[in-house]
Amino acid sequence: MTDENPFAPPTPRAAVPPANEPTPAAGRTPEPAPAGTPAEPPAAERPTERLPAQHAPAQPVPAPPAQAQPTQQLPAAGYLTTIPAPSGAAPSGPGQDAHTAAERASHAGTDPHGTTSHGTAPHGTDPYGTTQPPRSRRSRLGAGAVSAVVLLGLLAGAGGGVGAYALLDARGTARPADAALPRPAAGTTHVDRPEGSVAAIAAAALPSVVSIEVRAQQGVATGSGMILKSEGYILTNNHVVAEAASGADVTVTFSDGHEQPAKLVGATPDYDLAVIKVDETGLEPLVLGDSDDVVVGDSVLAVGSPLGLEATVTTGIVSALHRPVKAGESAEAAFIDAIQTDAAINPGNSGGPLVNSAGEVIGINSAIAQGPGTTTATGNIGLGFAIPSNQARHTAEQLIETGSATFPIIGVLLDPSYQGEGVQVSQEAQQGTPAVTPDGPADQAGIKPGDIILAVDGRPVSVADELIVAIRAKAPGDPVTLQVRSGNDEREVRVVLEERSSGQ
Repeated sequence: MTDENPFAPPTPRAAVPPANEPTPAAGRTPEPAPAGTPAEPPAAERPTERLPAQHAPAQPVPAPPAQAQPTQQLPAAGYLTTIPAPSGAAPSGPGQDAHTAAERASHAGTDPHGTTSHGTAPHGTDPYGTTQPPRSRRSRLGAGAVSAVVLLGLLAGAGGGVGAYALLDARGTARPADAALPRPAAGTTHVDRPEGSVAAIAAAALPSVVSIEVRAQQGVATGSGMILKSEGYILTNNHVVAEAASGADVTVTFSDGHEQPAKLVGATPDYDLAVIKVDETGLEPLVLGDSDDVVVGDSVLAVGSPLGLEATVTTGIVSALHRPVKAGESAEAAFIDAIQTDAAINPGNSGGPLVNSAGEVIGINSAIAQGPGTTTATGNIGLGFAIPSNQARHTAEQLIETGSATFPIIGVLLDPSYQGEGVQVSQEAQQGTPAVTPDGPADQAGIKPGDIILAVDGRPVSVADELIVAIRAKAPGDPVTLQVRSGNDEREVRVVLEERSSGQ
């Protein structure tokens, strides 16, 4: 198959001879021409004989249409990608769309079949300015006739095929092979999907999971979310809808395909959580479970829109707990006391729920691990992290009620360069901020600059991030017990956590 137009008009014929020129009778051999008579041109070059008017009335010859160019072959659409159609001025030469010639002819007052814009045929003039006599009606089939012939051929082919098989069956001739494949007996197929199965959990969770798109000047960000309340509240990650704070448009796509614009209710980069709201009621929310009951080995489902593929479900287990995860830029880093899972999580899963075997949400998918040396997300490598549901519940309630969230602190600066056991409080002020906040929780508990914090509530800490996420997992006003070393002296101190608002 070529790119040429299959309905391109034939090349114009040479001028036909006068109507009264004699034609040799059929079956007779032409007599040799007298000496000196010019040789007759070969048959392929002879003018076409004009039929008598009573058999085929002469028709005006339409001017040849603008030559159609080969149809442009657009590249196949990439996965999840749309290739825009060519626009602007039509190209010339090979690759030009076959419709372009017709359009140029139409704009010039002539359609692609040679008629003028008023429907009348042009005078008998070929492209080179020579006069053309009328052509016989039967010299060319119209497009309608061609379509009819093609359709007739298809019908004949189908009928012939049916007839051939009927003939083979009637004659008892065996076909090369019987293509009839085995089918299950009626009523014997049954797939067991009891309550608590992956299929049952997915069917219950999917209607409450949404896809989120944020359009900003920098581009389009996509992610996932879960319906939090029937009045239209949706929970997601802060990094998914961060541009909404600057006026970017947020669109929510529900499981049934309908879309709704959403507005930002509140967000906190400290926990990487945000709440948005659509103007819709009667939604079916998911239930936030108790993440303190989660143990390593529990079966989980991750639900969301990875890579823009809506309503995707992956399965796995809880592979670790209390993973200290620092997500985002250092200026607005989120410190997450994360649930680790091997359920496949990819870009676009952010903000979607991590569901347990009871159908309850035990985490909000937020981050994935990257291989050594990589600077951008490369996709699932079996290490995904979710914000525990207890933290999500506490923060979401604050965002809905006040539009902002708070987090707890102990009031110390940590030394990131320290390499020994535990975490060291900075020995001196940093950029004008004292190592221990005067009258803060740590100061009141007797912690001094240079002290080493070894554990929080009996949970050992060895790097600064571990201490921060252990504290962030608590609520302001909660008491914690710190194991502290001052020189060679180790002791336990009780600290009541102080509250600080996001952005401070």
